[in-house]
Amino acid sequence: MDSTSIKALRALEWICRHDSPVGVTEMSLALDLGKSNVHRILATLKTMGYVHSLDDGRYAATLKTWELGCAVIERLDFKRLARPVMEALSDETMETVHLSVLDGLDVVYVDKVESSQPVRAYSRVGGRAPAYTVATGKALLAFQRDLEETIPMDLEQYTPATLTDHEALLQELSNVRGSGFAINRGEWREGIRGVAAPIRNERAEVICAIGISGPENRLSLKKMNALAPCVIESARKISLQLGYRLSSFDRRPERNDGIEKTTLSPASRSARKQS
Repeated sequence: MDSTSIKALRALEWICRHDSPVGVTEMSLALDLGKSNVHRILATLKTMGYVHSLDDGRYAATLKTWELGCAVIERLDFKRLARPVMEALSDETMETVHLSVLDGLDVVYVDKVESSQPVRAYSRVGGRAPAYTVATGKALLAFQRDLEETIPMDLEQYTPATLTDHEALLQELSNVRGSGFAINRGEWREGIRGVAAPIRNERAEVICAIGISGPENRLSLKKMNALAPCVIESARKISLQLGYRLSSFDRRPERNDGIEKTTLSPASRSARKQS
């Protein structure tokens, strides 16, 4: 691989994710690059229109990166199809609805419908979170291959509720596969909870997830279990629009001694017998 290109892309990513304009020295230390190297990279990025310089010598990203990101997102057909379902789910639950995709071990929010409630969970389109700490992330991780090797042993703890035990997380993801939905008990941001379900394409591959999130005073564990069927049904509707036709999505979550489990509805059992 071309090392110069890698350095430039790393620099661009770092600038875009930084909350404020950055200086050459700061960037040099953060990326472990010489100042002369940083100057050359910034000059190239400025020429290409990805960054601009301020009067004080610092640099900031331009909207060109956002334009490119928007162009990619607009080509994601599931985003267009999901929007009406997301709006309906938000109206039904009165909570914020997210549409997420998996990027490595992170979940990326590609769309959202804001809750009409005065108190709601903060998030932004394009934002990231560790997948194992949020509901949409768990709904996506649960259906990935080679989970034991993919998920690192040393998981970072973000709140007291974060699952950092490797085996415990694998067991939870197994439960997600069985129940058809995932929950977040305040594992990414303390006091913020959520419920999510996976969305499949015509090949039955999990490609994204839909979920709701809100403050824990509105989303108790009992309430999240009660709302899970709504979330699963929303995921099923989007999946059907994407060409998914198997009956395994027709699930009815149940609760037994505080543990979520799933039984198939009569319609689903009948469909399976016929198939």
